[in-house]
Amino acid sequence: MTETATARTATWRSRHGATLVIVGAFLLAVVVAALVGTGGHDQSARYDPDNPGPNGAQALARVLDDQGVDVTVVRSADKLDDTPISPQTVVVVTSTEDLGKDTFDRLLHHVRGTLVLVDPGPAVVAAIDNVQATRVRPGKGMAARCGDPMFEGLTLTIDSAVVYDGGSGCFPQKNGSAFLQLSGVTLFGAGQAMTNDQILRGDNAAASLRLLGQSDHLVWYVPSSGDLDGQDDFTVGSLLPRWIHPGLWMVAIATIFLIVWRARRLGPLSVEPLPVVVKAIETTRSRGRLYRKANDRAHAAAALRSAARDRAAHRLGLGVGHDQDVLIRDLARHAGRPETEVAALIGTDAETPASDRDLIKLARDLTELDKEVRNP
Repeated sequence: MTETATARTATWRSRHGATLVIVGAFLLAVVVAALVGTGGHDQSARYDPDNPGPNGAQALARVLDDQGVDVTVVRSADKLDDTPISPQTVVVVTSTEDLGKDTFDRLLHHVRGTLVLVDPGPAVVAAIDNVQATRVRPGKGMAARCGDPMFEGLTLTIDSAVVYDGGSGCFPQKNGSAFLQLSGVTLFGAGQAMTNDQILRGDNAAASLRLLGQSDHLVWYVPSSGDLDGQDDFTVGSLLPRWIHPGLWMVAIATIFLIVWRARRLGPLSVEPLPVVVKAIETTRSRGRLYRKANDRAHAAAALRSAARDRAAHRLGLGVGHDQDVLIRDLARHAGRPETEVAALIGTDAETPASDRDLIKLARDLTELDKEVRNP
């Protein structure tokens, strides 16, 4: 009875083992994705001061810190309320797509210094004097063309920017300016100038450092979707979960497991005798014809020299892993020839025959050398 139960268990495991492995891997991926989504902060966010990727701003944050600017990174509205901000403090806000109306009002009430919004979209700037935001592609560099001494003589070189039509500002384009100051708020639509992969283009570094380095204290606020409440206007970006990319990878891995599980399983390889026995001499001649047809004298010469080295090493008792210099030395001593002459015949760095006549001469010389090894 026990043997029957054991046999049934083994049969069940053999039938459903792959299913159990796939289910286990899927559950593990779910747990990992959940931990990634809930634990810590998302360092892959655009313009994040801890993001070392191309769209991050870690390089700018570190340069500011090296220049003596005290950079304080805040990742929630509650922590921002608890952060002391003086009138001389510069507050920069990135990830503005997660900045709702209620959070923005709290921000205006709390910040008494310079407030910089990086790439704020229409949902954010609509609350500031009816400002309109438009995405543009500058093409060539964006010159400052304004009276602000902070950007005098600077030109930004970026792929795209957001411009605002609420008044006159710096870095103007057809539909507005990429830098605009309204109602105590600074709108900076050239956020790409702050990223790790574009900060060294043009005057991007100088403009970013002058903008965020106006004070010895910089508060870098990175909003999250948790700062939004039920009364805020949600955007498509804010509705997407932070773990969407790990979730997509999880679905892809599960799909691959499913394909492997349900794919046609091939049986063991069956060994069958070849219908035709091909002689070694025929294989050699066929390869020689291919070399001749391709005019590949280099490979033909290399094959001849390799075979000559192997035969000589075998006759001299040097073994398979012989050293070429030792082989040339022993072969020269055995055949009574200079080492330079032997190296020119069998060396891996020997000269490639320039013509078929030279290749034939090389084959004859190697044959003669082989005879000398056999009959010293």
